[in-house]
Amino acid sequence: MKRPSTDLFTDGGHAGRLMAELDWAGTPLGPVAGWSQSLRSAVRIVLSSRYPMLLLWGPDFTQLYNDAYAALIGDKHPAALGDDVRVTLAEGWDVLGPLIQEAMATGVASWVPALRLLLERAGYREEAYFSVSHAPARDDDGSTVGVLTVCSEVTEQVVGERRLRLLRDLSLRGDGRTVDVDATCARLIDAIGGHPLDVPFAAIYLRDNEVLRRTACVGGPPGQTTVPGALPDAVDLAAPGPVARAWGLPDAARGRLVEVTGLAELLPLPAGPWDDPTRVALALPLPSAAEDQPPGVLLAAVSPNRHLDEAYRSFYQLLVQQVAVAVRNAREYEQERRRAEALAELDRVKTNFFTNVSHEFRTPLTLMLGPLADALADSTAPLASVQRERVETAWRNSTRLLTLVNSLLTFSSLEAGRARSDARVVDLAALTAELAGVFRAAVERAGLTLDVDCPPLPRPVTVDPVNWERIVTNLLSNALKYTFIGRIRVAMDADDDEVRLTVADTGIGIAEEDLPKLFERFHRVQGARSRSHEGTGIGLALVRELARLERGDVRVTSRVGVGTTFTVALPWSTSKPTAVTGPARDGRGDAAHAAVQDALSWLTDPTGGVAEPAAVSGPGTDELAGARILVADDNSDMRAYLSRLLTGQGWRVRSVTDGQQALDAIHREPPDLVLTDVMMPVLDGFDLVRRLRADPATRALPVLVLSARAGEEASVAGLSLGADDYLVKPFAAVELIARIRAAIRRARAHAAAGSLPGATGHVVDEGRRVDDVSPVVDGRPGGDVPPVVDGPPAGAGGPAAAPLAESAFSAAPAFAGTPSTATAPAEGSANGTDAASVVPPVGTGGAVDVQWAYPSAPTSASAMRRDVRRVLGGLDVDPDVLEDLLLAASEAVNNAVEHAQRPSRPEVRVRLRVGDGVVRISVRDFGTWRDRRPAMDRGRGALLMNAYGDVRMVSTGEGTTVTIERRLVDPA
Repeated sequence: MKRPSTDLFTDGGHAGRLMAELDWAGTPLGPVAGWSQSLRSAVRIVLSSRYPMLLLWGPDFTQLYNDAYAALIGDKHPAALGDDVRVTLAEGWDVLGPLIQEAMATGVASWVPALRLLLERAGYREEAYFSVSHAPARDDDGSTVGVLTVCSEVTEQVVGERRLRLLRDLSLRGDGRTVDVDATCARLIDAIGGHPLDVPFAAIYLRDNEVLRRTACVGGPPGQTTVPGALPDAVDLAAPGPVARAWGLPDAARGRLVEVTGLAELLPLPAGPWDDPTRVALALPLPSAAEDQPPGVLLAAVSPNRHLDEAYRSFYQLLVQQVAVAVRNAREYEQERRRAEALAELDRVKTNFFTNVSHEFRTPLTLMLGPLADALADSTAPLASVQRERVETAWRNSTRLLTLVNSLLTFSSLEAGRARSDARVVDLAALTAELAGVFRAAVERAGLTLDVDCPPLPRPVTVDPVNWERIVTNLLSNALKYTFIGRIRVAMDADDDEVRLTVADTGIGIAEEDLPKLFERFHRVQGARSRSHEGTGIGLALVRELARLERGDVRVTSRVGVGTTFTVALPWSTSKPTAVTGPARDGRGDAAHAAVQDALSWLTDPTGGVAEPAAVSGPGTDELAGARILVADDNSDMRAYLSRLLTGQGWRVRSVTDGQQALDAIHREPPDLVLTDVMMPVLDGFDLVRRLRADPATRALPVLVLSARAGEEASVAGLSLGADDYLVKPFAAVELIARIRAAIRRARAHAAAGSLPGATGHVVDEGRRVDDVSPVVDGRPGGDVPPVVDGPPAGAGGPAAAPLAESAFSAAPAFAGTPSTATAPAEGSANGTDAASVVPPVGTGGAVDVQWAYPSAPTSASAMRRDVRRVLGGLDVDPDVLEDLLLAASEAVNNAVEHAQRPSRPEVRVRLRVGDGVVRISVRDFGTWRDRRPAMDRGRGALLMNAYGDVRMVSTGEGTTVTIERRLVDPA
């Protein structure tokens, strides 16, 4: 007996019941009884699935679908059943049509993830996203007569990820790198402007007492002023106008969220993927502790193609919170660091950034390593020995840079979950013994013993040999770096559960409280003794991630002063059942050899060495010939490079590997200058400077700091400790030599000036009050005391000095206890090579009035610090006050050098006055004032000066004078 045709739709849910009730005879498919077996089978598949499925059949694309698909098309159901899909989805047919027609024409299925469609399923033109597969549907005769569509909506995922990207960009732009509120708002608005699909336009208003001022806005077609022209520039909250009320700004300024409608009249702005007019905006108060007094308002439009649902509102709440945090950070600079840390924690790991940058490094590295290797291997045009040494240094450090890039790339891939294990069946014991053997020469050169105990394992292990090499290499490098006496042991063993690699050493050990953080990326044990301070801080983190990638793990045990044992365990039960049989990945062996080369650089010349000066050709004799330079750096290539560079100037160079060795060398044979790195083992460069300045015997020893730590904070830290100069790597050789020459000459000039009779500029260094010196009469020293020249004495090889003709500070304010006009220099005073003549003290009662002139050059700040420190160092000045004044004065000198435009004199004059418990430092230039370009402005100069003293500035047509005033004793 033939079953009724309606049995086809049985158990098809609500859609099946509607199909059973539908008069199919009135559709292109005709009565159900006449349907082909293929059509019947396809319908059964669609109705029995809980996944959204749509069957299009026949030349009219008649629709048959299930309940899951009905939920996707919203209001279009149930009218779509039996209807032409070109009518039902007319608004999106320009996107769907080519895909469906291609599947029917070619008979090949397609898959499109996150396909954007325009749908009118909820009363408005909606932006929706679907992952869609179109497969051909064939009739009984095998011909393609339709398309079976399987789809799922991914709108929330796509839109959510897009909004998260905006929030991430906001956290990056508002990370507190600028303390200027307007600049911060501009950065935030720029980030929002990159996401017009979610925020068609936006404006930030900040409160200034009872006025809201528009700080920044974005939106509309590029180059047009549609949005700024429609928004008020300022809103008087006491008497807001109708335009401000229409935008909801007064209410939002009182802490209430306002939904602004009728935007077609206020601001006709096309937006969204299809340029539909915006209809709604939100005026959101910036969150603050005082709910009714928010610091500002964020005005933001809503996409015309997305419903303002709870998720959209939550996104705007997160958005306004990000803006509020950034504005608060800019306004509250003292709390900027803590709040920036909270924001940075949200975006600490930028795996995509690391990956992209690491890839970009590979091209220039290839173009560096290739030619360098070709030059070293070229037998037809061999390099001279000196050139070969230089090329080998470049090649070694390029290889090291490639290793660092590879480590970052591997680590970022692991963090992003994109790393893979190219697992192969290997003899793990033999591979481990081979890798350990690569380190034998380095271990033995360090005076240690390497024990390798890797007997054959009971069966082969499936593991990625390149990943295993990185694990073994990092563990051995770590052991060698922190072990100074004894041995390093590498062993392998196995039982029924796991195979284990053990790397044990007799090194310094690790404190128990540091063990939980040992495998965290960038974590370093503070104060740990090591052979070198170099490294990225991701080695052990990489070991753990790679071990877990191989389905194992790493554990550690340690005792301080006894040693450390790392154990990498790979359980047999989790070993991969199959191994890759294709060609192995490139790079096997590279990591081990690069690590050994790096380790050998720690071990070279462990006690330091002396390089004698090279013969210097030239008609004259350099007055600095034979100068003794002490170089402290834990990188052997850097020590060798500096030795070659400095001995080429006719100087005698001694090199050491850390700050403690530098101190010992200084006490044995004091040098003329110390050139030190910052990051070194045992004693770093900053601690070295601190100890030198604390010792009266070395307090005046010139110290020049070299460091890879760029930025103003690092340089300020070094200079505040008493360093004479700070140079960031990479540096130009000519600049380094020029700074060394200037520092040595200044030191010798000060020493020479301090030894002259009546050396008024340095009486404080001798432990006497300034008023012990002969009084000044009519601006000249009383008696037969000659003026002091702060420069090389006559005949010392320095150039002739220009006279100092007039008062340096006619525009400076009068100082209590001194004449209202600044004292002119004594007749015959001269401007030395590095500093000008010192004016004798004025009057009695302990007052000091000293001035210097310096060339308008970046190095003058260093000379000024030395001169001011000499004068104030012997007075009863609070050390913190002294350091604050030096920082502020350095900024003032740097500003004078950078700002003075077309100076009438290429110099900067500094005047130091002390009296009545107050220190005043005045800095004058002789040019017209100009603002620094944004690219030049470090953004902190004025902030530093105002933070460390009371600052006044007087500008005239002849120059600008900045005066910094501070009490001698810090009240804090």
